[in-house]
Amino acid sequence: MIAYVTVGADDIARAKRFYSAFLPALGYELEEGAAGLSYALPTEPGQSPVLPDFYVKPTFDGRPASAGNGSMVAFEARNQKQVRDLHAAALFAGGSDEGQPGLRSSYGPHFFVGYLRDPQGNKIALFSSDPNEPGRDG
Repeated sequence: MIAYVTVGADDIARAKRFYSAFLPALGYELEEGAAGLSYALPTEPGQSPVLPDFYVKPTFDGRPASAGNGSMVAFEARNQKQVRDLHAAALFAGGSDEGQPGLRSSYGPHFFVGYLRDPQGNKIALFSSDPNEPGRDG
């Protein structure tokens, strides 16, 4: 099980604007500190954490942050409309388009996804695969 994902950012304020445009809509709560941004799904007292957490931090070695070639973090949305809405919100908040929301022929018939780059260049996917929504003709 993946416990957490961390991406580096040189400009934490820009990263906060971008990630706060869609992660709260997916249930993540933000905790901000000197070490950067921590997004976690809420838990009740005594309940085990709901994973994974997502962190946006300055680099530990002090060199500029860089996006991994071939790396991507995907967040599951409730439905296709939420994918479209959150993709648009993330673009408005400083992200760049890496693939408009839609069905992708190389995945299952109901895999609906939009791709983005955060202000640092990290690739992000927002997807839904609800079999009760319209799918790709077989």
